[in-house]
Amino acid sequence: MIMAIENSAGAFCPRFHTAVELIGRRWTGAILRAMRSGHSRFTDIAAVVPGLHDRLLADRLRELEAAGVIRREVAATSPGRVDYRLTEMGHDLDHVMDAIALWAEKWVPGRPCEVADSQAALVDATCETTAVGTSTDSTRT
Repeated sequence: MIMAIENSAGAFCPRFHTAVELIGRRWTGAILRAMRSGHSRFTDIAAVVPGLHDRLLADRLRELEAAGVIRREVAATSPGRVDYRLTEMGHDLDHVMDAIALWAEKWVPGRPCEVADSQAALVDATCETTAVGTSTDSTRT
């Protein structure tokens, strides 16, 4: 009973809420996963995340940059080259992304994704899974 009271007192944490809203936005997880797999250019990220439109990718990259999760590097070449890199803050999400991947492997139906040993970065940035709660049982209504 005491634990229930303590947990309800701290149920809402603004910092936690802000963090979850940032990394939980549509496509953000897929973008971060692609970047963790070594994709750093806009076109590379767009190519490995099926269904992600350019405008939405640009919006998410700007949001992640503004939050300090990634940095945008513009090379002084002709034509210009833009790379996106995870910052220290972004790399600190590695264990969070690994935990989500392990949870998804256990609970989300669909084709399994590759997971490296010792909770390392996910290597298959294009792994497609079905949505949570999707049923292939045609007897359900």
